[in-house]
Parts: sequence; structure tokens; C-alpha cells
Amino acid sequence: MQQDKIVVGLDIGTTKICALVGRKNEFGKLEILGMGKAVSEGVSRGIVLNIDKTVDAIKRAIRQAEEQSGISIGLVNVGIAGQHIKSLQHNGSITRNSHDTIGPDDVNRLTQDMYRLVTQPGSQIIHVMPQDYKVDYEEGIADPVGYEGVRLEGNFHIITAQSTAINNINKCVTKAGLEIADLILEPLASSMSILSEEEKEAGVALIDIGGGTTDLAVFKDGIIRHAAVLPFGGNIITQDIKAGCNVAPGQAEQLKVKFGKAIAQEASDHEIVSIPGLPNRPPKEVSLKNLAYIIEARMSEIMELVYAEIYRMGLHDKLSAGIVLTGGGSQLQNLEQLTEYITGLDTRIGYPNQHLGKSRIEAVKSPMYATTVGLVLSGYHSLDERNSRAPYEQEEQVIPAYYAPQAAAPVPVSAPVEVRAVAPAAPVPAPVPVKVKEPGAASRFFKDIITRTKGLLIDDYDDKSY
Repeated sequence: MQQDKIVVGLDIGTTKICALVGRKNEFGKLEILGMGKAVSEGVSRGIVLNIDKTVDAIKRAIRQAEEQSGISIGLVNVGIAGQHIKSLQHNGSITRNSHDTIGPDDVNRLTQDMYRLVTQPGSQIIHVMPQDYKVDYEEGIADPVGYEGVRLEGNFHIITAQSTAINNINKCVTKAGLEIADLILEPLASSMSILSEEEKEAGVALIDIGGGTTDLAVFKDGIIRHAAVLPFGGNIITQDIKAGCNVAPGQAEQLKVKFGKAIAQEASDHEIVSIPGLPNRPPKEVSLKNLAYIIEARMSEIMELVYAEIYRMGLHDKLSAGIVLTGGGSQLQNLEQLTEYITGLDTRIGYPNQHLGKSRIEAVKSPMYATTVGLVLSGYHSLDERNSRAPYEQEEQVIPAYYAPQAAAPVPVSAPVEVRAVAPAAPVPAPVPVKVKEPGAASRFFKDIITRTKGLLIDDYDDKSY
């Protein structure tokens, strides 16, 4: 087993904060070593509002994951979501001095220019996704390296997030005694653990129904064509049940999980559930038919909003693989049939099983942990790619770093082994050779960027006929 490579994913969700410690076995499957979970009280609709409560929850989840795995955690891959996530299309270009062959340095310079764009006040760029390139008059080029031309243009999809939301996540993680290796858009993380490459090529929409948000990621030709975050999730259904059935919040959640159905016609007219009443009050009886009507009304609204987003981008007729539902909210009974009825597309429930090996923690195979598993997979992919190349400088981008426990030591190393772009001030024993200036280093860097972004590109599919 590759025991010297360990990655931790941290999902700061609306209902729960979950930490997963994983490594890959000899078969390339992800083995979960430990899992920690805590109730999230300081997050609303994917946005951190109460830093102190969120820090306490993170510490509890991390402590539990450390106890299960025996690993001292210092570095985590964190997901980000929320209605504040925005996207935009932008075209950039550079003019070269000669007709020489275009190299990776030229492509990198064009990409880095996108990070200098002026965004709306209070927001900052978190992802720059190249779509295609144009060399002089030749359009639709996926990889311009090796072409000859003077003018290099590129179409990019840029994802922005509120600076306040990013800063709050950074504060929470730092106060919890951790360091962020990567900040990843949650729909991208979920897609890594749920979708197959065949589905991405054929065209598929991933709908991740969480507690506070519903994340959408649409793939076509192996590339994400659109992503969106809607500020509605399972919690709003619980609130509807609380108001409609006049029960306590905890009872409403239990009714939803144990007896809820997404299609009212599937519920019996004569089934009644008796729940305890308030002190000195008689038990309350709830009709499962009425419960199903409440759930169907709200879930239909959420699915219609999601489908409207897909239709707005002109992608509704390009999804040969249909829709994949995941997240805790996807476990509602009859939700597949309701989704097929509203969208007219084939639907299945997505489980994060295809990348998981044998593990003593079977709960992680539930759809509610799809994002957290995806964060671990994303971090592990970055680690493997980074180990296969020399260190390099990257302007205005965070260079992820991971820790790796020593194989010969019985106790894992708590301090992370980091890859930094800054040269060491003094020589150290057995230094890692720096190959930034070697002729092949730039090529390896570009290949890494293409590999990492091929399956993680977000693009608002611009259908001019709509």
C-alpha cells in the first residue's frame, strides 16, 4: 500500500461538518482510514456565519477522524459552495514576438492573465477554466502547444466567490489549527466521486441535494459546461413539515427521513403516524398522505428550479446520460420518479462507491458523503500529479501542500510536508532538485494543468439560438 500518501477532505456543510482521512491501496482504490462528523450550527445555506461555532464543530470532527485513523491532521482540502458563487465567460489573448512554436510558457502566461481580471467588488477568482484556444485564424484548438502563430487567444470560464465567504472559511480552518491545501468548488468534488467518464462524455447533470443548498454540475464531452448553486435544500423541506404538521423540528426531520415520500400518490390514504406530544399533551397523529403532499410540493419546486437552470443554458437536450442525484436529500423515497416526471430525463441515485476500496467505515458509501469523498479524491489526484513533476512557481494561485507520514515511523508525522514555490534560505540535507529552469519542466507543468482541468472545467454553454 502507498502508506506515505494521505489526504484529508473537510466538508463544511449546512447540517454537518465531516472530515475524511483517506489513502489509496495497491489497486488504486481509496481506503477511508477515519471519519469524523459534527453537527454544523454556524453555517447557513453553505456560508459560514458564526465562526466560533463552526470552529468548535471542525475541531470535533477532526478529533474524531484523528482517533479513528491514528493520523495527526494538519492539512485539509476544503469545499466551498453557496449562492454567492458566480461564473462568467471571458476571452483573453497575447501577442507573441515571432512565429516560433507555441510553448507551455505562452499558454501559462495567457491563463495567468485571467487571474488579473477586475471582478465585482467583494468577490475574487477561485477557478480559471480554459475551454478552447485560437491560434491566429485557426479556431477550436484544445491544446495549442506545438502550433505556430503570433496571436494566441483563449476562451475561459471564470468562477468567483465572495471574499467574505472565503475569508470566513480560512479563519475557521486556521483557528481550528489546520491549513487549507485546496479550496474546491463542491459540485466539482461531488462529480469526481459520483460520475463515470462515460457519463461525462455522453452528457449528464449531477444534482447534489444537501441540507442548505442544491448544487448542479452539467457535463458534456468530458467537460463541465455549467455549474450553479441554489440556496434550497433538505432543511427547507423540514421547515415545511414543521409548519404544515405543527411538530417540533426534530420530529419533522424524523418524519421526513423515515416516512417521507416525494410522490403523494405513492403514500397510503390510511396510514397514520403517532408522535409524542408536548409535556402533558396527548400524542399527535400525522397522516403520511399529507406528509407526502408537503414534501412533493417543495421538492417539485426545487427540481423545477434546477431544470430551469439547465434549460436556460440550452443543455436540456444534450444530456444523453440523464440526471444523477446525490447528497443526503437524494435518499427521499420516489425522488427518482419525480425527477424523471419533471425533467423527462433518465435518473439514478449516485453513490460514491466506484472509487472506494474495502473499508471498515461503510457509512461513507452513502450519497450524503459524496462531496467529502470527492474532496479526498481531488486532493489525492493533485498529490500524485505534483509528485510526478518538479516544483514550479505559480503566480496568484495557491500551491496545495500535503503531509506524508514517514513509512518507517510507527507514529504518523503531524507536520505536513509542503511543496513551496519559495527557495529555501539555507541548504538542507538531501535537498529536492529544483528543475524549474530545465527545458522539460514547463511542458510537465502544462500537461499537469490540462490533466487536472480536463474533467473539472465549468462552462456556461452559450447557446446563441436560445
